[in-house]
Amino acid sequence: MVPEGQSFVTSSPLQFIPWMSFSPGLGSPFPWLRELKSEERGLYLIHLLVSCANHVAAGSLENANIGLEQISHLASTDGDTMQRIAAYFNEALAYRMLKAWPGLCKALNSTKISLVSEEIHVQKLFFELCPFLKLAYVITNQAIVEAMEGEKMVHIIDFNCFEPAQWINLFQTFNARPEGPPHLRITGLHEQKEVLDHMARRLTEEAQKWDIPFQFNPVVCKLENLDLESLRVKTGEALAVSSVLQLHSLLVTDDEMHKWKVNSPSMSKTDRSHRVLQMNQRTLGEWLKKEPVHAYSPSSDLASPSPLSPLSLAPAPKMGSFLTALRALSPKLIVITEQESNNSGSTLMERVMEALNFYAALFDCLESTVSRAPLERKKVEKMLFGEEIKNIIACEGVERKERHEKLEKWILRLELAGFGRVPLSYHGMLQAGRLLQTNNYDGYKIKEENGCLVICWQERPLYSISAWRFRPYD
Repeated sequence: MVPEGQSFVTSSPLQFIPWMSFSPGLGSPFPWLRELKSEERGLYLIHLLVSCANHVAAGSLENANIGLEQISHLASTDGDTMQRIAAYFNEALAYRMLKAWPGLCKALNSTKISLVSEEIHVQKLFFELCPFLKLAYVITNQAIVEAMEGEKMVHIIDFNCFEPAQWINLFQTFNARPEGPPHLRITGLHEQKEVLDHMARRLTEEAQKWDIPFQFNPVVCKLENLDLESLRVKTGEALAVSSVLQLHSLLVTDDEMHKWKVNSPSMSKTDRSHRVLQMNQRTLGEWLKKEPVHAYSPSSDLASPSPLSPLSLAPAPKMGSFLTALRALSPKLIVITEQESNNSGSTLMERVMEALNFYAALFDCLESTVSRAPLERKKVEKMLFGEEIKNIIACEGVERKERHEKLEKWILRLELAGFGRVPLSYHGMLQAGRLLQTNNYDGYKIKEENGCLVICWQERPLYSISAWRFRPYD
């Protein structure tokens, strides 16, 4: 109903959002929702997602179910940025509700087929469609070349060994050294033997082509199950470690005591709205700033505190023991690439708001560089981003693998573990900038931060790259 004195054409539908609420009898959106422009629909979707997430957190399943149905009317995996991301957040919230009935959840997933080959294919699509992995490889390689200057025996450990392009590029650079290439050994870690077999063949062929003395040591396992003895580090080798989007898997902990906790009282409705509105992307962020987002908050009696300080480190025993063991290998260089997002919060609403910020920017990247129709884009959004969103939102305890942390926390963790920071060189930053310019990657930026580099979409940091070395104890 339009207020008296105002026409439906001249008054924005968004003015009704603050007083609209879910009710048990509301099963479909208001008719005017279909007339919303893209930016208005996107803003309303954010409102619905935040409200629905609050209902899920509070255990109000009836209202949450109504919210999911409303979102379903507006979200679409074929639509604009906000429609697409809303579809995957909607799925994640529904899956979280479903997990309250383990028997039902297991029955519905019992016949699901998960093909590892498809997962690997999607990783390669992400490498091809977005510049993030390419930039990480270029910057990592430059840091390795500089650290290994003059070294005759170099051992590189790759914690996610699936893309030959990174190391083929390094072969070429090593071959051009005035003193000649070193004897190079790469230990590749991956859970699939077929991937490592392929890596061994390709790298051996390329090493012969560039006249590089080369050995490949495959280790079939996940990082969290790695026995450092299997890395076969030898005396006299200069050791470098490359970890691209892998180290956060060691932050997993059995936080059963925090399971199903709800929204933190330390974050007000205004704070939550501000977090969403901090996105600075060209197509999504600009209009997000135009209107406030009103987030429903459950009773503070239901809420439990969760520290929001950037330097509040969540307990991670596995990470601590791993870094201690890694330090014992005395690496000359460790280069770490990680998601620049705090998706490791203990409360659902913290993670929803952080993930909305982070993944809206990633979806916006694809929106700006790839048309909406290609199957490749849909695969990356569903099988990579969508699965990560589902894990962040729907899972708790040891099932929640995607516990991303920002650079400031990685710096603290690494320094506490006895590693010293290695400033990434300006030359590496120049190479990364040249890659963006050559491939017409408009909208992406590389920024220096405390000797580390941050890859941004517009002004929104998405991935951090930091370099470290063994530091003897005093």
